[in-house]
Amino acid sequence: MTLMLADVKSLIHEGAELTDRALEELLPSVTTVPASIHGAMRHSTFAGGKRLRPVLAMQAAVTIAGSLPKGIERLGAALEMLHTYSLIHDDLPALDNDDLRRGKPTCHVAFGEAIAILAGDALQTRAFEALAGLACPPAATVQIIGLIANAVGTVDGMIGGQVLDLESEHVKPTAELVEAIHRAKTGALIRVAVVAGGVFGGATAEDVTRLDHFGRKAGLAFQIVDDVLDMTVDSAQLGKTAGKDLATEKATWPAVFGIEQSQRDATRLIDEAFAALAPYGSRAEGLKALARYLVERKN
Repeated sequence: MTLMLADVKSLIHEGAELTDRALEELLPSVTTVPASIHGAMRHSTFAGGKRLRPVLAMQAAVTIAGSLPKGIERLGAALEMLHTYSLIHDDLPALDNDDLRRGKPTCHVAFGEAIAILAGDALQTRAFEALAGLACPPAATVQIIGLIANAVGTVDGMIGGQVLDLESEHVKPTAELVEAIHRAKTGALIRVAVVAGGVFGGATAEDVTRLDHFGRKAGLAFQIVDDVLDMTVDSAQLGKTAGKDLATEKATWPAVFGIEQSQRDATRLIDEAFAALAPYGSRAEGLKALARYLVERKN
C-alpha cells in the first residue's frame, strides 16, 4: 500500500496538532514572568512550522510498535523546541542575519537580539527538561536523551554543522564538505528524530541500526531539496528569504552538482532509505510516505 498525497498531508496535520497541544502545555504562557522571553519562545515556536521532525518520530514509533504509542507527542514537542532554538540562532545577525522565518519576522527582529539569544537557550533547556519526563521505560529515556544530545552537539551534530557552514562561506565547496555540513547541520536532527521515535516505540539494537540508516539518507535528501528550493522558489512561497545561499556563497549541493543532479540525488537517497525499512512491511508506510514528501515538497 502506498499512501496518497492527501493521506500524507493528513498524517502530517494530525501529528502537528498532537505536537502543538504538547507544546502549549510545555511552554510557559506569555503572561508568565519574565513575559518577554516567553513571548519570544512562543513567537518562533508557533510561527507555522510543519512539525516534520515530530511527525517523523511518531511514524518511526508506529513502524516499530505497530501503532502510535501514548505520550510520544512530548518527544515530538522536545524535538520541535530544539529545531526552533536552532532556527532562532541561525537567523541571528552574527550567523545568517535573516529577517524572515516561516513567513514571519525572525525572533531577533521582533524581540531584539539579546532576547532572541536567550529564547533559543531557553527552548534548548526546556526541551531536555521535557525529555527527562518521557512516558517510556527509564533506560529508553536515558538512551533518547543521549542520542539527542549527541545529535545537537559539535561532533557530527547540529552545532558542529553550523560551525562548518559558517567557516565555509566564500570558500569553493567540495562534495565532501557539503555532505559533512548537511549531515550534521540539518541531517543529524532528522536522523535522531527517527531513531528516538523508534526507541520510544521499543526498538531493538537491530531496529536502531535500520532506523539510523534510514534517517541518515532521508536527512541528507531533505537538505539537498532545501538547497534546491532556495535557488528555485521565491521568498513568499519558501517562508524565508530565498537566494540567501547564493548571495553568501554557501556550500550547497547545487553549487557542487547543479540543480538537476541534486534533484536526482535526493530521489536516489530516498530510494536507498526505503531499503532499510523492508523488514517492517506495511507498518513503515507512514514513514516512507513522509520521506517521499521531503523530496517532493515545494517549500
